[in-house]
Amino acid sequence: MTEQNQKNSSSARVRKLKNLMLFINIFIIVALTTVISVLTIQKTDEALKSKVTTMVSALNVQMQKNLDSYLQRMETIGTLIFATKEVYEYDPISNSIDDYDSIKTETLIEDQLYNICIMENFVDFSIVYSDNHHVGKMSNGTVKLFGSNLYTDLAAMINRQKTADGWYTGYDGNYKRIYYVKRVNENAVLVISFYTDELEDVFEHPGGIEDITVRLVEENNVVIYSSDDLQEGKSLPADIAETVNNRSSVTIMDNNFLVTVQECGDKWHVVCSAPTKVILKEKNDVTYYVAITAVIASILAAIFSIAIMSRIISPVNEIVDALADEAHTDLLTGILNKRTFEKRVEEALCHNHDAMKKAVILLDLDNFKGVNDTLGHAYGDKVLAGVGDILKRVFHVDDYLGRLGGDEFCVYLNISDIQQGNYLAHIEEKCNELCREFRNNYTGENNTYKISASIGVAVFPVHGDNFADLYKCADKALYNSKHKGKDTFTIYEEVSE
Repeated sequence: MTEQNQKNSSSARVRKLKNLMLFINIFIIVALTTVISVLTIQKTDEALKSKVTTMVSALNVQMQKNLDSYLQRMETIGTLIFATKEVYEYDPISNSIDDYDSIKTETLIEDQLYNICIMENFVDFSIVYSDNHHVGKMSNGTVKLFGSNLYTDLAAMINRQKTADGWYTGYDGNYKRIYYVKRVNENAVLVISFYTDELEDVFEHPGGIEDITVRLVEENNVVIYSSDDLQEGKSLPADIAETVNNRSSVTIMDNNFLVTVQECGDKWHVVCSAPTKVILKEKNDVTYYVAITAVIASILAAIFSIAIMSRIISPVNEIVDALADEAHTDLLTGILNKRTFEKRVEEALCHNHDAMKKAVILLDLDNFKGVNDTLGHAYGDKVLAGVGDILKRVFHVDDYLGRLGGDEFCVYLNISDIQQGNYLAHIEEKCNELCREFRNNYTGENNTYKISASIGVAVFPVHGDNFADLYKCADKALYNSKHKGKDTFTIYEEVSE
């Protein structure tokens, strides 16, 4: 072999080695990039699924609590009729009573019923006697629907023997109304009914998740309420019903749907569902982005892998952070949502070992329904957002501000060491300041609507040592403020039991 041939052979071996090293290097880069990309996609998929299911489940729990609170409020309103003994003692069937006394008593009962229900959007608020005679607010539609079976069929709706009351819907296939019936005496029942559409405010659409459907269903999977109003009175879709399968509480995500279920009173269920492909749309976008960047990283060099991976992970973190914020914050007002507010207040009360005075201030907007009906819900949302701004101006950063639902807000007032000695004066000062803020608040095109608030206050530990008890006391005080003429506040100890 000549020297030239040896040089050519050596050059060939060097080129082969170089090509082999280049191939191995490219193979390693492609393999590492592929492995890292696959692992990133899997972790992203697992993390996003876990976070989304947790957030949707938490939102479902919040809506279930809102519904239970709403139904409990209806039941509480029903018990108010027993404050007047003539209401439950009057029995024209069993007791002999002349016409004059009967008319006089029924007039008193009717006035009492109207005074109780004047603030509510009830279809019926009436006492029905066993001879089908009724006193109070009774719609012609109800009378026509029940006919001669008015009393007997309403009485049959009482399915809780311990409390002698019950909830019912779907009478004669009509799911447009929900009935609450309570026994008054042997020959009389109280009936409260409202349109199913009233539940729209209870089941506020969860923000940040597209195409979610919220339903309230009976034990037999018939839909009582749906955010898609075409489904009311129909059976739950078969694929979702199969997932629910009479479970009381479950969250399941398969290839078709994310479904969450929470049982509420009378074995009704709140069912939220959304297509999986919509829920995981961000994950699919991330997957596509990872694949593209993996090819680019293989071609350009391993040095770009770190930068690209950081850009891949960044959108996932943004998605998770956004969902976490939505789970804690009421998006409309910028203050705490119901679930987070109650949790933080309960934690604060548990850690208040020295029993220093704290206050729960509950407020409800006066005549807010008129704003919604006249100016529209979009304008009503602006008013609610303004309430959040008012609360932030009036109260300190250490106080907890929360929206419990609809136009109901709550404040957990921290009272400093200096203010403990005269805590009632401090509470009254804050309530007066809050009332002044609302009294200067007018809205509408010509400032024709005055936005005011009725306020109820309960003090820890005087009126209760947990949030549930304090809320009940504050709610009673708020109700007292409503009856005093609204636009004022009442501390619970001022309410006559």
